Amino acid sequence: MKDTGIALVTGANKGIGFAIAQGLGAIGFTVAVGARDKARREEAVERLRAADINAFGVALDVTSDDSVTAAAATIQRTAGRLDVLVNNAGISGRTDGGAQDPTTLDLDVVRTVLETNVFGVVRVTNAMLPLLSRSGSPRIVNMSSNMGSLTLQTGPIMAAYAPSKSMLNSVTAQYARRLADTNVIVNAACPGYVATDFTGFNAPRTPEQGAAIAIRLATLPADGPRGGFFDDEGAVPW
Repeated sequence: MKDTGIALVTGANKGIGFAIAQGLGAIGFTVAVGARDKARREEAVERLRAADINAFGVALDVTSDDSVTAAAATIQRTAGRLDVLVNNAGISGRTDGGAQDPTTLDLDVVRTVLETNVFGVVRVTNAMLPLLSRSGSPRIVNMSSNMGSLTLQTGPIMAAYAPSKSMLNSVTAQYARRLADTNVIVNAACPGYVATDFTGFNAPRTPEQGAAIAIRLATLPADGPRGGFFDDEGAVPW
């Protein structure tokens, strides 16, 4: 394991998650690639290793207690600690048939989106906190979206996805308050509108551009901001 640190990125097999893993690896982190799909996870690890990055795969379904517990055990065996956790795994949820129109909202879609985007973050974070406590400078980055900003109200109307990011922002603030007297620094990041399968690859920003804010927050100094919501330009309104 390289001295710089050990980082777990959830949903790291593609898109912004892979770019975050690649960016952290490029500055010396050993990267744990968290992903559900075995083939995609192994492919991502191979791609990182081909770029001279120390990486290993971690089977991780953020919606499963058993999977998350097993993932923490894998990291414990492989690395013994965790320095950075990037909660990147997320879903947009179905939009067909007015499923995310607030006037015809499909509550099953809301539940499904919250299970990954909010409950999954809590599940993973709490499982990894004992490993993070062994780090000298632990950092947690929750990948949010300005669609969750109640002030900005950006993007299309998506009454499951957008509120899930609003709740994620609030949960981030709660973690930061709880951990205020520790060395664990927790923040939320907005990657911007990035060309991935999430956006149908129809967006102006590259995954690498979207990953930059997460990498910055993952490597904050000890006096860095806590409990904030940031993009490339600075603080994003709640």
